[in-house]
Amino acid sequence: MTSIRNKLRKIYRNVKMIIYRKKYHLKNVHETFYMGGKSNIARDLKAGEYSYIGPNCTIYSKVSIGKYTMLAPEVKIVGGDHYYKNPEKPIIFSGRESDLETTIGEDVWIGYGAFINRGVKIGNGAIIAAYSVVTKDVEPYSIVGGSPAKFIKKRFNEEEVVKHEKMLKENLKITINDYTK
Repeated sequence: MTSIRNKLRKIYRNVKMIIYRKKYHLKNVHETFYMGGKSNIARDLKAGEYSYIGPNCTIYSKVSIGKYTMLAPEVKIVGGDHYYKNPEKPIIFSGRESDLETTIGEDVWIGYGAFINRGVKIGNGAIIAAYSVVTKDVEPYSIVGGSPAKFIKKRFNEEEVVKHEKMLKENLKITINDYTK
């Protein structure tokens, strides 16, 4: 019974993602990328293997998400792009900065309702606490939280980082059974 249920779940997930890829015009996401529900996502999103975006997320253009990265529901990767330094124009007429690229590393976990400013780089293995406001780059394997987000602690010690990075470089073959237990 469990085997049939897992096969049906896999078929459902694959069909759902075919529909989402077409609906959102997502051409730069890995075939194992998965969305938990409807979101507002720019067409140029790049997402690696087994990356996940929860429902009701908003992701502006020029965002890259590494493999094994998870975004909880309601995460926002927006803002930080209004040009406000022209004393001769109101902000609304000053335009936007267009070159802001946001990079989220591999095996990153971004908690519920977090706000990530466009142009930020989040290192591999980082964890962003729920409802955090990230306005600056986050170092690899750092856990940050708050508004604005501040360093809380390291996720791993140096020896564990080496083991983890070795694992990330391997080509993991994960099946639906591996992550439904």
